[in-house]
Amino acid sequence: MTIVTEPKQVSSAVATKGDSFGHEQSRDLLRFLTCGSVDDGKSTLIGRLLYDSKTIFEDQMTALEAVSKKHGTVGDEVDLALLLDGLQAEQEQGITIDVAYRFFASEKRKFIVADTPGHEQYTRNMATGASNCDLAVILVDARKGILTQTRRHSFINSLIGVRHVVLAINKMDLMDFDQEVFDTIVADYKDFAQSFEFETIAAVPLSARFGDNVVTRSDNTPWYDGPTLLGYLEEIDVESADLALPFRFPVQWVNRPNLNFRGFSGTVASGLARVGDELVVAKSGKTSRIKSIVTMDGDQEDTEAGEAVTITLEDEIDISRGDLLAPSAHRPLVTDQISAHLIWMDSTHLLLGRPYIIKMGSQQVQTTVTSLKHKLDVNDASHLTAGKTLELNEIGFCNMAFAEPLAMDTYEENQKTGSFILIDRFTNQTVAAGLVWFGLRRAENIHWQAVDVDKGARAEQKHQKPKVLWFTGLSGSGKSTIANLVEKKLHGDGRHTYLLDGDNVRHGLNKDLGFTDVDRVENIRRIGEVSRLMVDAGLIVLTAFISPYASERRLAREMLEEGEFIEVFVDTPLEICEQRDVKGLYAKARQGKIKNFTGIDAPYEAPLNPEIHVNTSTMTAQDAAERIVDLLSRDDVYDWSI
Repeated sequence: MTIVTEPKQVSSAVATKGDSFGHEQSRDLLRFLTCGSVDDGKSTLIGRLLYDSKTIFEDQMTALEAVSKKHGTVGDEVDLALLLDGLQAEQEQGITIDVAYRFFASEKRKFIVADTPGHEQYTRNMATGASNCDLAVILVDARKGILTQTRRHSFINSLIGVRHVVLAINKMDLMDFDQEVFDTIVADYKDFAQSFEFETIAAVPLSARFGDNVVTRSDNTPWYDGPTLLGYLEEIDVESADLALPFRFPVQWVNRPNLNFRGFSGTVASGLARVGDELVVAKSGKTSRIKSIVTMDGDQEDTEAGEAVTITLEDEIDISRGDLLAPSAHRPLVTDQISAHLIWMDSTHLLLGRPYIIKMGSQQVQTTVTSLKHKLDVNDASHLTAGKTLELNEIGFCNMAFAEPLAMDTYEENQKTGSFILIDRFTNQTVAAGLVWFGLRRAENIHWQAVDVDKGARAEQKHQKPKVLWFTGLSGSGKSTIANLVEKKLHGDGRHTYLLDGDNVRHGLNKDLGFTDVDRVENIRRIGEVSRLMVDAGLIVLTAFISPYASERRLAREMLEEGEFIEVFVDTPLEICEQRDVKGLYAKARQGKIKNFTGIDAPYEAPLNPEIHVNTSTMTAQDAAERIVDLLSRDDVYDWSI
């Protein structure tokens, strides 16, 4: 790590491909964010950059003057912070809540800046802003020095992989531009940041409100002879590292406009490739050479990180959306299990074992978090006891398993192909951002063992179609009673069955589980796996579990083949279940003696489209069982047919 108290001038990042593109096109793009503690002046600083670089339109200036009169905090002056605080709630409170992005340009460079919130409860917004940035401008109030949020944001930037930091020591005007104040803060930050893997840290004394050392040099700091903030941002080299990485090309689209053309379109994630280079499809191992590189402006001989191109190959090999092309000599990791850092970004907490969707580049498959190793204290990067879940804004180190292998790099090796997001399968909300730390090599040692007697042979011997009858409903609805009656009828007809009851399995298989959300998810995951094995044995399996979450019932369904899962919703109103209350559980739950009791202080997500729906408030358990058996007979469960 390099600590630079006075930023030095560095060479421009990436050479252009030719002068024919013109001066405007030759300016490379720098993505950076501003972060730090509350009221350090982040929005004001960006407003000053926009104002002094003359990138505010006249109508924007007129609107800003009007808003400043109503919500401004700097007297009769124009409040530049309000340029970015676009939400009404932000303007009224004088804080930044969401991440605000702005584009501006100087004669030397184009910029996209992300203004991120300083409040702790919006840490996830700050992490989102940092995920696509090359550099962080971390503001420090000269009056307050290094604060907890300064440390938190520095740690998250380091974890996410931002490698260049500018320590913008703001409000120096309120400290009479005292050099000793500046030097003390720089020394404190240097000591704190030694454990982080920042490549460079530059420090600039400034006043965002009055413009000192933001775009123009200030006469108030004669002791400082480094560049202005904008001057440093114009010259810092952040892109050459992407070109030095191995070539990575995530295929976003198979381009087939006619029978004579088949190309693969996407944006180069890292590295450089030329016509004639040999590439490998990471997951399949198939190789070919680049035949052409096609762009909107015509063919070109090479392509580099950040360019959107279509690549054609010399050979017809199987490639589809989600595949990752790479040099044969520098292949990425391909695995279905990883250890990763997760930054949890949703108000609904993480549940171990629950299926989510992982989106990594253009790859997208189902995944589960199998274990949570530890949490990270974002204030000092220390390890905390893991527990079984992650809450909003928490960071955890965990193991994950995918439904199928994915191609990737570790985040340390390549940020573009080593990062991902998690998506909730039902709400489609992004719930977490993740960083691949390493692949779990044990996954490479586990393979399916071929057997000669398969599910079909076992089912044919039993003259039945193996199924799972998944009984779900509130406690007291009659699930176990009805499932028991159904099994008796099937057994009497000579069927081969097995009943898995919710209470019974907790005496053995699941005796280590409680009734928290996490334990409920794991309870149903295990039952789903056991049911799948029993179906493979050719059995008709009956399960009687509350199974309150639709997500876990869906997971159990997806473990089986089409038509093998029959959801039986034993629908009984809560008030009737409470009247029955054979075990006295509802009464104890109402008294607060039992926590996380479904229907009282834990939710039940009723099936929307079950295969079988019975209501025990209008029929007896015997009637319900007979109806279920009758429906199963119509479904041809019993008589085996090829």
